[in-house]
Amino acid sequence: MSTVADIYDPQLYVAGPIHEIFAELRRSDPVHWQDMPGEPGYWAILKHADVAHVARNPQLFSAEQQGVILENQPPERLEQTRNMLLMMDPPRHTEYRRPLAEHFKARVIGELEDRVRALTRTLLDGVEGEVEFVHGVAGVLPSQVVGGMFGIPAEDWPSIRRWAEQSVSQQDPELVGDFDVRAELTTMAVYAIQFSMARRAAPPRADLTSLILAGAFGGKPMSDLEFGSFFTQLVTAGNDTTKTMLSSGLELLLAHPDQLRALRENPALIPGAVEEILRYANPLHYFRRTATADTEIRGVPIKAGDKVAMWYTSANRDEDVFADPQSFDIRRNPNPHLSFGLAQHFCLGVHLARLEGRVFFEELLARFRDIEQTGQSRRIRSNLNNGLKSLPVRLSR
Repeated sequence: MSTVADIYDPQLYVAGPIHEIFAELRRSDPVHWQDMPGEPGYWAILKHADVAHVARNPQLFSAEQQGVILENQPPERLEQTRNMLLMMDPPRHTEYRRPLAEHFKARVIGELEDRVRALTRTLLDGVEGEVEFVHGVAGVLPSQVVGGMFGIPAEDWPSIRRWAEQSVSQQDPELVGDFDVRAELTTMAVYAIQFSMARRAAPPRADLTSLILAGAFGGKPMSDLEFGSFFTQLVTAGNDTTKTMLSSGLELLLAHPDQLRALRENPALIPGAVEEILRYANPLHYFRRTATADTEIRGVPIKAGDKVAMWYTSANRDEDVFADPQSFDIRRNPNPHLSFGLAQHFCLGVHLARLEGRVFFEELLARFRDIEQTGQSRRIRSNLNNGLKSLPVRLSR
């Protein structure tokens, strides 16, 4: 087996995704064993076809047994998260996802475009000149969109954003600071539970909260505790991944001025650019599964109970699937990236993410005649989240 690098070490990703290492491993050791400090290691699945195989076989590779991150969680933590869609296997996952899926279809999400565009314009009206783009711009819009979908009061949107950002910053001491992350997540869940209780006592509204509370999940109404778990996952996922898409996307476009110019000249290219941003700078490096029985991938034996990590950062640059995979190309077509997952766990909010990305870049490029990066960007210390924590830019109208 290759001993190229410790691909678990979160510090390794501060300088950027380790694409050269992944490329070597795809050639020499595509089902790669990686040790971990203090607990069992895992199998890193690095090829596109193999990641798809794991995703399409939830009976063999479980999200529910031990969750979706590499670190084993204590039983009480697993119990707290068992009502998150992300942590469910079929048939329970199907029973809980089906009532929501109708409300996240392309047609339904398309009806939100005017609202997303209005929020984007208001946001961009308030920024100009020197800006820290990650938190000052890109991180603002997703919490407003998701907060509005749930019917959360506007004055609570900043709290929603703070909780979501803290939940994905656990490996970065600078971002965590003095926060007790688990306490913050508990506070977020308590807020959601209290919000659910208040909404049950009020007349229904035309928002996602009323739809969820009126639905049947697993054959029964969703409890307030279950709503808290749902809320925590949907808000966190909708906030952080979109923030990463917008901020990493701008950094990529600034690094490829010819492609940025092409988007300005032809905004019809923006949807394809959003897909290439998601492939090239996928917001999440991996999700974990746990093998439920002895099996093998590419002839490598995997035992029941082994950790298996679907490594999207590697699969999205698989030479067997993508031509010139290390190049950023807004005209890439087809673009079968795996950044939204696959099969049962294909991202519920895919149409919303695409809508936000398209509208945001349409408005940003139309609003500012010149966008200049004024300093070095900085990346989050994480082997899970593939994002920036600062991007200094100058915006000129």
